[in-house]
Amino acid sequence: MRLQLVTLTGTKFDEEAYQVVLPTLDGEISVFAQHMPLVSVVTPGIITIRRKSADRDDQQEVFATEGGIVEVMNNSVRMLVDEATHGDAIHEAEAREALARARKLKDQAKDSLSLEHAQAVIDRESVRLKVAEIRRHKRKA
Repeated sequence: MRLQLVTLTGTKFDEEAYQVVLPTLDGEISVFAQHMPLVSVVTPGIITIRRKSADRDDQQEVFATEGGIVEVMNNSVRMLVDEATHGDAIHEAEAREALARARKLKDQAKDSLSLEHAQAVIDRESVRLKVAEIRRHKRKA
C-alpha cells in the first residue's frame, strides 16, 4: 500500500509500506494493504512504519506526531498531521530537558490558558522522549 505522511512543513514519508501503526481517538490501530476505507483523527503519539513484511522491529521507521487526520482508501494511507518528527531527528537529552521545563511551567501556571499550554508541551515532549528511547533501544539490538 502507498503511505503518505504530510505535515505543515512538507512530506515526511511517501513510499510503499507493509504496515502502519498509528494513534487514534479509539486507540492504536494497524493498517495493512486492502484495509477497509477509514477516516479518523490521529492523536498525539507514535507512528510506526514497517516497509516490508520481513522487516525486523529495528528496521521500522518511527515518528512522533502531534496529531491530525488519516484517510485510508483504495490501498493507500494519507496522514495529514501538524508535525511528525522522525526518531533519528530527536535528541533524547534535549527531549528530557524540554519535558522538565514544561513540567516546571505547569507547576508555575497562574491561569487555565497557561496550564493548558504547559500540558500540551508536556504531552508533545513525552511522545518525543518515547520515540527517542525506542530509537536508542533499536540501535543497541
